[in-house]
Amino acid sequence: MTPAAARRVLGLVGLGARARSAVVGVEQVRSAAFRGKLKLALVAADVSEHSTDKVLPLLRARRIRVIEGLTAAQLGQATGRERTAAIGIVDWQLAKGIREVVDSGSGGAQ
Repeated sequence: MTPAAARRVLGLVGLGARARSAVVGVEQVRSAAFRGKLKLALVAADVSEHSTDKVLPLLRARRIRVIEGLTAAQLGQATGRERTAAIGIVDWQLAKGIREVVDSGSGGAQ
């Protein structure tokens, strides 16, 4: 992911968190996935194996797309926290927008 794409994704995640279109933290992501509400997940690349073992198998089993590559500090900053291991997107329009940015590989117009 390019730096411009990362900035754009983090901006969208921040908007989603403020609009309650995103859930923050491993337990919240797991809960949303169990309830069938999760559309997309972002998992930090630099978190412990314990954290990823708690969430990645469930996301794969539910066939929820996972975006990796951002750090826990970047994800945390986007949501007003110091660090966070995982963020789940529960709004399909927001998830679609994030997927488009990631798939295009660029940040687009700012």
